[in-house]
Amino acid sequence: MATRLGLQKWFPDALKKFGVYTVFDLLVKYIKEGRIKIDKSRHPQLATYHDPCNYGRKSEMMFGHGYYEEPRWIMDQCTENWVDLYPNRGYQFCCGSGGGIWLTPYNKERIGHGGKKIEQIKAAGAKLLVVPCHTCYDQFNKSLKVEYNMEDLEVKYLWALVADSIVL
Repeated sequence: MATRLGLQKWFPDALKKFGVYTVFDLLVKYIKEGRIKIDKSRHPQLATYHDPCNYGRKSEMMFGHGYYEEPRWIMDQCTENWVDLYPNRGYQFCCGSGGGIWLTPYNKERIGHGGKKIEQIKAAGAKLLVVPCHTCYDQFNKSLKVEYNMEDLEVKYLWALVADSIVL
C-alpha cells in the first residue's frame, strides 16, 4: 500500500524532493486553495460515504493515520445532504470484497459479508454511495446492488463526486 504515509515512513528524502499526495490530500488542498470551485446543489439526493478498509483501518494500523476526516470534509464541500453510516470510521463494516477477495472464487462469502454494508446503507436511506476504493466500487456496482435489490443506488467515486460538483 503505497500511500503518502507509507512513503513518508519508507522514503522520507524522496518526499522532500518530489512531494507525494494521496487523492484525499490533493482534493482538500485544491478545494481549500480555491483551485477547485464547488456547487453543492448538484447532488441533492441523500448521500453517504463508505470507509474502505485500506484507507481507514489498514492505513491507521500501518502508518498511524486512517483517512477518515479528509473524505468527510470533501463530502461537506460537495453536498449539503449527506449522512454518515453507523457505525463509521474505524468501526464501519467492510464491503465484503477487501483483502483481494474480489478476485477469488468465493462469491457466496463475499456477497454474504457485503450484506452488513447493505444493511447500513439501507438504514441510512442513502440514494448515493460515495467510495474512494476501486475494489469497493466494483463490489457495490457489480455484485451487491443486484444481489440485494438496490439497483437504484448510485455508486460514485469520491473524485467523481468532486468532478461532478466543479463550477467551471
